[in-house]
Amino acid sequence: MAQDSTQPPHATRFIETPRGVLSYSQLAPLLAERVLKIQQDIEDSLFAGLPLDESLLLGFHSGICGDLTPDWAARFRDAEVRVGEHHPPPPHRVPQLMRDYFGDLNARIAALNNDPLLLELLAFAEGRLLSIHPFADFNGRLTRLFLTELLRRLELPNVELAPTEGTNRAKYLQALHAADRLDWQPLIALWETRLAAT
Repeated sequence: MAQDSTQPPHATRFIETPRGVLSYSQLAPLLAERVLKIQQDIEDSLFAGLPLDESLLLGFHSGICGDLTPDWAARFRDAEVRVGEHHPPPPHRVPQLMRDYFGDLNARIAALNNDPLLLELLAFAEGRLLSIHPFADFNGRLTRLFLTELLRRLELPNVELAPTEGTNRAKYLQALHAADRLDWQPLIALWETRLAAT
């Protein structure tokens, strides 16, 4: 769970659910089941006919936690958040930023014609979505599912998206900090490594 959490590894988080108040460690296997179901649906091309827009993202978020956190699942966040040292945009800006994100992403896909643009597209898709941090929680899982769907649509191989502990995780976090400043170069290098590993 520490890989997906913005809390320190020693912190305990609790989330109110219809099953009662659960710690993150209790919630983790329930979330994992739902993520695996969506991953299988992606592999089965169940989302292939849907546009790349906010509704797809909202659907993924609902699939991750709709029955676990019905009060805020599949809704853009309505509160200020902090992710480490990053302060994502205020909640009133999130809907417009998400429309802009998908407009930009779809324009990049339409203009795609060579490998350098591909790496920048993937870096943008990951870094910008995480920087906006559109939901109250589970943004990391959501982003990885969305990237899996994007890779499938671009006919690219699946890659390892979850960072591991140690050096790889530190490089990943540094790349995300750069993306918060709209500097895609570290994530471009990371995507080059990810694709080369396949």
